[in-house]
Amino acid sequence: MIPGWKPHREPLNSVVLRTFTIAIVVGAVVALIAGRLSRWPLLALLALWPSFGGHWIELLFLNWLRPRLPAARGVQALARVSLWFAAGVGFAVAMRATALVLVSLPMATRLPWWVGGLGFVGIELIVHLVLMARARPSFFNGLG
Repeated sequence: MIPGWKPHREPLNSVVLRTFTIAIVVGAVVALIAGRLSRWPLLALLALWPSFGGHWIELLFLNWLRPRLPAARGVQALARVSLWFAAGVGFAVAMRATALVLVSLPMATRLPWWVGGLGFVGIELIVHLVLMARARPSFFNGLG
């Protein structure tokens, strides 16, 4: 492991509280925008894929992949963005499957597969901009 790169640790109750709150709020916002408040529970459940799942993707990078990669900033950044993209594609597929199983609702079936990947990369970049603005370790400062 590169000196200064410590494994990321966080209590599970903090992770659950944060990621579930994000999913509930995102579900509510999407339901209100769509004018379908009755879909709020389903939309909140679907939002758990990128919120809760995204936390575990970050842990995978920080604690397993990053220490095994060369320390070069470009290699680290490319690997992280690639992981985000692949995870986003996986989350989009999982969200679609969840919607189909629970309510036979083919959500966004006309979107190409790569939209989920680009969307998740965008979400992560915004989250890391907020972290950097708060002087916390992030993708942009190479510390997080």
